[in-house]
Amino acid sequence: MNLHRPNANEALQTKNRSRDVAPQSGICSRCLDGCKGNCDLFRVTFRGRELLYPEPFGSVTAGADKDYPVDYSHLNIMGYALGAKGVEADPDKATFPNVDTETSYGVTDKVKMRVPIFTGALGSTDIARKNWQHFAVGAAISGISLVCGENVCGIDPELEFGDNGLIKKSPEMDRRVQEYRRYHEGYGDILVQMNVEDTRNGVAEYVIEKHGVETIELKWGQGAKCIGGEIKVNSLSRAIELKKRGYIVTPDPENPAHQAAFKAGPLKQFERHSRLGFVDQEGFMNEVERIRKLGAKRITLKTGAYPMRELAMAIRWSSDADIDLLTIDGAPGGTGMSPWRMMTEWGIPAIYLHSMAYELADRLAKKGNRVPDLAFAGGFSSEDHVFKALALGAPYCKAICMGRALMIPGMVGKNAEKWLRDEDGGLPPNVSKFGFTKEEIFMNYEVLKEKYGAEVDDLPLGAIGLFNVTDKIKVGLQQLMAGARNWKVEYISRNDLFSLTEECAQITGIKYVMDAFRDEALQIIDA
Repeated sequence: MNLHRPNANEALQTKNRSRDVAPQSGICSRCLDGCKGNCDLFRVTFRGRELLYPEPFGSVTAGADKDYPVDYSHLNIMGYALGAKGVEADPDKATFPNVDTETSYGVTDKVKMRVPIFTGALGSTDIARKNWQHFAVGAAISGISLVCGENVCGIDPELEFGDNGLIKKSPEMDRRVQEYRRYHEGYGDILVQMNVEDTRNGVAEYVIEKHGVETIELKWGQGAKCIGGEIKVNSLSRAIELKKRGYIVTPDPENPAHQAAFKAGPLKQFERHSRLGFVDQEGFMNEVERIRKLGAKRITLKTGAYPMRELAMAIRWSSDADIDLLTIDGAPGGTGMSPWRMMTEWGIPAIYLHSMAYELADRLAKKGNRVPDLAFAGGFSSEDHVFKALALGAPYCKAICMGRALMIPGMVGKNAEKWLRDEDGGLPPNVSKFGFTKEEIFMNYEVLKEKYGAEVDDLPLGAIGLFNVTDKIKVGLQQLMAGARNWKVEYISRNDLFSLTEECAQITGIKYVMDAFRDEALQIIDA
């Protein structure tokens, strides 16, 4: 089984010359002296560390493409002809449009969402910054939560610090919060995430005091990488500025050799990295208490594709600290800035990690402890993924975090604005076949116009695109839930899944297809 082939990938804009490639190394079976090809090693010879990251950096969201032995496709969804949960078993009442897809999370101050999905963390990357209005407004009008990721204040060009060394002014963070709040209607919430540098700079103090932000998210990690977040900067002065703000910047922009390389041309960019976080129980509990005293109504935690030990720490400590939502992000992850080989080869894959999470959460519940509300993340993009993840983690998993799947419609809709203005060559044929105006092209435009009136013309088209995707996931989820005879999200259970392979059954604890409902079937036959 070839799970992943190294040394060439479209994400790095590289490829092998040879048809035959050594499976372990990814090197062509016949590497020719004099080759003018473009494999990773060929490019690295000239560009070195640039080949760590997907290209073009800042304009691409790259998802790792390793094919794991078991993944969510090894689960199938049950459909029944018997019974109904949450509605009378009447064909005129138990229709799929009547399925309620709302969910909620939190300890006491709960957040309701119209659909059990929310965005991944959209932080200091160019992708997030350039498309923020589309993401934020789209999430707000869809009634789902939005996560403002790490380092937003730290890289703000107009950032100002006060005499106490904490943030005094951050126009970029102000914009982030205000864009979402403008259309927020009581469903969903904006979560502001913090890493080591954000904590040092006083991000929580700033957003709670100035904007009344209600939810702060602590970050242990993510599924895409096991280091802190990074961006690239094209300016020497900007690189030096970020270093002075306390970030790790590589190569060192204050090193004369690196300055000379940048000015001469071969060194084109610097990397800004966040520090690694190190957790301990006492420090975690103290930080939760500190943020509560600042006035946060809710505190959430995001953890990554770490082994079962760290997963247990996240679940148990979140229980003890009354964390409102614990998001568990499995490998391989999908992002535009993580080191490619790390994103492909590091971490516990999503279905394995989420199966561990269920086992640990259920064990904690049987001890009589409160299990924190969980959210699963790790490469989800459609309604069947949402159903499967909710069912695998039931009854503890309340929502699904989606990264690239909710970013792409924002970007596509944004580009449609340019195409409609006849920029970038105008509308491509696979869009113009639907029409030549936004009213014709965007299916739910008139639905939103009925709700917002003339203000619909002010909605960014990426937001309408995100609304369309959320609507599709909602309706698709309604259909799947009705087929499994669940008219509310809370009724989705692990019995609504079956494993297609015995290995999947062993990993997930979900019954193998030939064993599911076997006892009931035999009782009927033997009656």
